[in-house]
Amino acid sequence: MRRLLPLALCGLSGLAWGEACVVHSQAERLDVKVCQQNRSIPPNLFRTGFCQPQLKGQKVDVSFVEQCPTGAFGVCRNARVGGTPYQQDVHYYGVANDAAYLKPFCEQQSKGVWMAY
Repeated sequence: MRRLLPLALCGLSGLAWGEACVVHSQAERLDVKVCQQNRSIPPNLFRTGFCQPQLKGQKVDVSFVEQCPTGAFGVCRNARVGGTPYQQDVHYYGVANDAAYLKPFCEQQSKGVWMAY
């Protein structure tokens, strides 16, 4: 039994990995970085659907992390994902002036709570 405990702990630590994804998209005059922290989305669906945006004409880089990095200018907490019961926290990086558009979207469309940093 003692030999199985380290293996079980290693398996559990893998469950936490990838519960957030950093999405960096770039186009001619666009450079956007967000991080989606999973709250209630099934892990497989989070990785294969929610963290795989299809943004036409943009170069998109996605990386999975345990939690969103520091340095966001704002976070939409408990954001509901369009027409589903799922929630996530969306961290925004880059131009803080974008909060003028992101805060209303967070509160009205996503039914989240905006937190400015």
